Amino acid sequence: MFTDEIKLCIEKYYPKGVELRRHIHRYPELSEQETETSALVADTLGKAGIETRTGIGGTGVLGIVRGGKPGKTVLLRADMDALALDEAAEVPYRSERPGVMHACGHDGHTAALLMAGMALNDLRDRLPGNVKLMFQPAEETVGGAERMIEAGILENPRVDAAFGCHLWGDVEEGTVLVKAGPVMASPDEFRITIRGAGGHGAMPQLAVDPIPLAAHVILQFQTIVSRRKDPIDPAVLSVCTVRGGDNTYNVIPETVDMRGTIRTFNEDLRGFIPREMEKVLQGLTSAAGASYTFDVTRRFPPLVNDEAATALVRKSAEKIVGPDRVREATPGMGGEDFACLAKKVPASFFFVGIARNGIPAVHHSPYFKWDEGVLRVVAACLCQTAVDFLQGF
Repeated sequence: MFTDEIKLCIEKYYPKGVELRRHIHRYPELSEQETETSALVADTLGKAGIETRTGIGGTGVLGIVRGGKPGKTVLLRADMDALALDEAAEVPYRSERPGVMHACGHDGHTAALLMAGMALNDLRDRLPGNVKLMFQPAEETVGGAERMIEAGILENPRVDAAFGCHLWGDVEEGTVLVKAGPVMASPDEFRITIRGAGGHGAMPQLAVDPIPLAAHVILQFQTIVSRRKDPIDPAVLSVCTVRGGDNTYNVIPETVDMRGTIRTFNEDLRGFIPREMEKVLQGLTSAAGASYTFDVTRRFPPLVNDEAATALVRKSAEKIVGPDRVREATPGMGGEDFACLAKKVPASFFFVGIARNGIPAVHHSPYFKWDEGVLRVVAACLCQTAVDFLQGF
């Protein structure tokens, strides 16, 4: 129901969506600095006659489309922040801010949700219930979703379900991917300092060299994933930064610093891996006469899609793009703070492909680009999902 009207409304707002996307892309803003983007979002919502609240959890914006009949409340979410990259893609709306670009599709998420919000507002008199439009900051860093939740975005009126979407670079353009259960991992971060005793490179017996010790630690960390956990339960433990010494060829450094990430799909394993890392650090540094510090920053939880909410997304997306273009997603080890919403209410996060002619759009690359026609798919799927949820389909 409403599918034909939704498609017509999305087509009506498509030119505006392209204009908004290009403006946001041309003037990107880093996490927690999305002041111009949030102002543009609020202005667009306000001009469309949509109730708007600003300054939620920082630069977050909330639009509320109140239906003409009583009913439930559904939340649709988009993220607004860009990345610290110099854009190299040749597009007419190239970033005009050195060192900042939209290399993950958040400009498209924001524009598509604005299109969906304006379309839903056109249909509001026939809608039973409310639609909340959540535009969040800082998905790439501190997790703006949690801050907006703490600011009360799920209340007044209380949210009954939440849905979100991400443009996906290695999937055929316009294809929709859905999956119930774990779909994205918890992107936890760790920092380690191994402290030995510095000395002359020609007299290592008088020092405690942290460099080979760090190498042993890194190698032992790999056995946590390969030998200390159930191989059926996926996990990633990556040491991504190793720093020691000051580029002097004959000085053994005092310390080596390491930084990396732990990715898991469940809370038990999320706690198990850091405990095993600590055992490795304790054993190896003790044997070598060294010491260490070990800090883990727990970021977003694993993203687990609700089964019923995901079934709804599948049916709604099939109405928009047809059953042959809705497929099962493969879980990935990337993190996504929509997971914070999914911990609070039934929720589902789906993906829309942007690869063209078999060529993927590589996320977080300075050459990242995609065709704006896919905005129609994202916006229409969000609209249809919201309408079907409110109507109880």
